[in-house]
Order: sequence, then structure tokens, then C-alpha cells
Amino acid sequence: MENPSPNQGINIPNKRYFTIGEASKICDIKAHVLRYWEQEFKELDPIKRKGNRRYYQQKDLILVLQIKDLLQNQGFTVDGAVNMISSVNEKTTEKPHSHLVKQLKSDLENVLSILKK
Repeated sequence: MENPSPNQGINIPNKRYFTIGEASKICDIKAHVLRYWEQEFKELDPIKRKGNRRYYQQKDLILVLQIKDLLQNQGFTVDGAVNMISSVNEKTTEKPHSHLVKQLKSDLENVLSILKK
């Protein structure tokens, strides 16, 4: 499976961390479903801080969107999606996601244009 773009049309804000409520809203997935997916998908591992509060990063949101696409659009079962995500991660080394690179480039271009003024 190629790296799908299930996040087309979804704008992930340029923040470092997202609460489970923010992640839920951005990905249109209920918080209890995100907690369940954390148990099923070892790759989905948000940072946990004080009081066991979850903080998702942009890479986590992209993974959530991929999982959502596999389950809701492509008809995979949870076990099938787990196998698909695992096999994709085994085949690829950690490369930056093109979505994040494009967003970073855009942000830097905006900063450069502001500095030129």
C-alpha cells in the first residue's frame, strides 16, 4: 500500500501537541474510539503526561486519518488495518510526511515574506 492521503481536505493546525478533544474534533473520531485504537495499533502512541493526559502530535493525527480511511472507506477490519499499518511501517523508514513538509515550507515562506517587508 502506498502512503495514502486520507487527510486530503483536512487541515491539521500547525501545533506541536493536541489534546484528545482537539484530535477527536480534527479527525472527526470520538475520543473513546481514539483510546480504543491506541490499544489496537501499537504505532498510535500519544505522549502521556500528568494525570495520564494524552497529547497527540501531527504524525499521530495523520496515522489516525490513515486508520480511519482503512476502516471506514476501504472496508478493512480492525485486524486487517493493524496488519496493513504494521506492514507499511516495516517497509518504510521514518521519512517526513509530505503533508508536514509542504505545511512547513508554506509557513517558512510566509515568515520570509514578512521579514522582507
